[in-house]
Amino acid sequence: MQAPDTATSKTSNFLRQIIESDLAAGRLDGRRYAGVPGDALALADAPLDAARIRTRFPPEPNGYLHIGHAKSICLNFGLARDYGGVCHLRLDDTNPDKEDDEYVRAIRDAVRWLGFDWVAAGVSHEYFASDYFDFMHRAACALIDAGLAYVDEQSADEMRRRRGTLTEPGVDSPWRERPAAESRERFAQMRDGRHAEGSMVLRAKIDMASPNINLRDPAIYRIKFAEHHRTGTRWCIYPMYTFAHPIEDALERITHSICTLEFEDQRPFYDWLLAHLAELGLLAPPLPHQYEFARLNLTHVVTSKRKLAQLVADGHVDGWDDPRLPTLAGLRRRGYSAGALRLFAERIGVSKSDAWIDYSTLEGALRDDLEPHAARAMAVLDPLKLVLVNWDEVIGSGRLDDCSAPVHPHQPERGRRQFKLGAELWIERGDYVEQPPKGFFRLFPGNRVRLKYGHVIECLGAERDADGRIVEVRARLVPDTKSGTPGADAVKVKGVITWVGAADAVAAEFRLYDALFATEHPGAGGADFIAELNPDSLRTTQGWVEPDAARAPGGTHFQFERHGYFVADAVDHRAGRVVFNRTTTLRGAG
Repeated sequence: MQAPDTATSKTSNFLRQIIESDLAAGRLDGRRYAGVPGDALALADAPLDAARIRTRFPPEPNGYLHIGHAKSICLNFGLARDYGGVCHLRLDDTNPDKEDDEYVRAIRDAVRWLGFDWVAAGVSHEYFASDYFDFMHRAACALIDAGLAYVDEQSADEMRRRRGTLTEPGVDSPWRERPAAESRERFAQMRDGRHAEGSMVLRAKIDMASPNINLRDPAIYRIKFAEHHRTGTRWCIYPMYTFAHPIEDALERITHSICTLEFEDQRPFYDWLLAHLAELGLLAPPLPHQYEFARLNLTHVVTSKRKLAQLVADGHVDGWDDPRLPTLAGLRRRGYSAGALRLFAERIGVSKSDAWIDYSTLEGALRDDLEPHAARAMAVLDPLKLVLVNWDEVIGSGRLDDCSAPVHPHQPERGRRQFKLGAELWIERGDYVEQPPKGFFRLFPGNRVRLKYGHVIECLGAERDADGRIVEVRARLVPDTKSGTPGADAVKVKGVITWVGAADAVAAEFRLYDALFATEHPGAGGADFIAELNPDSLRTTQGWVEPDAARAPGGTHFQFERHGYFVADAVDHRAGRVVFNRTTTLRGAG
């Protein structure tokens, strides 16, 4: 867990108001906690819970976390931190077909990268749904014995037809009134692997005429012959998520179970299940309560795990950490900082109303977080050679001029970076035109500009190859104009250009990332989201970079002057290969 922070320094929202009201009214007083999750018996003589509140972040380990999960992580861990509580990391592994230890490791890494931890006072609060399979089975048996659950042998299609609609009540299953003993026997047979997948399920017995379809005898256990990543083949029946989730909350003594709005209709079942298990003596009061908030909807992004998996499987992107994906692994590789995601989560806030957040809001938080941290450097992404024809006359034959610039313009304590200027250097191709448009102050015949951190030069013109392509710009160095030397400002110019000296420039690959989707709401209205992919979401160029930047380790952030924020690629940037990913452009740039 992060260092304590004061709740008063955070923007208020309806969840903070609920928590503060609960604490002020003493509604959370008297809760007991045995040091580990436990049922009513384990809590009977347990001490009072030292945590003022308990929240949880409960992802399913069936994929990589994305930007929406970042909001939930910041919310749940942040609330626990701010109110003297504990947040649990819970892996909801109730679907063995899709879950894997690879995703468990990735989830742990993502939470810690964002700056949070599930260890409190030296105690780890990482839990798995599979930790509670024995209790969940016991709870299901207790519901059967109490006449609150039954084994249904209808086919999935039959159950679907009998479920009813929003305007028509459902129809009772022919197995609904079977004796409890018979359901117990059938459930035991399911547990022993004596029936095929899909041949029967265990359903809660609630109300087939309920206006809330989720209360029309929902399935709570199904048969599934699959090897589980933790329990192996011990089980062939698995609880449904809607059954497992409230039980996990109760066993872990969660006070505020926070989820997204799509679970709002499930809350009545959440409360029904916990109330009955408490009445049956299996769970101890006070019981947790579920609260819903609006999920993150970000333009030009899809966060559906199914769609993300399709993008990866079909090769539209290069793995789960492709920098164009909204996965935390992808955002991290692209150069998004953990601080930027925390700032973004704070700025967008928490509400109960769905809304779309423009991607520029995320980029704004990113720039605000990187600006004080990212070292500055010069890079040339579309190189054109510039030759200073009078270099030998002014500076000396074969000589190089030492130049320097601050690592950060507002942090002199970080020192200066060093680079060389000689007779040949690299500039951006777009910095030279022969017929300048109005307001163009860079290089054109007869114009003077300053090489940033260097000298003033006067453009003489350019040379072309046989195809008419400009291959070299020629210029004259203006004497006594080196930046930082006496009299350097005597020659006034309107244009300043960045450059990299040919003497010490390092060849680099620049990966220029843009939005993965060309439309704001990919897949909206049933559209084929694959057809809406942006064909220009990645453009790669070969250019040059300052020597100090080339030597930086993977993961180092830079602001390449004029170009934007870049990061040394965490995978491909290494000795002998220099690779930078563009994280975002400068504010106001395209």
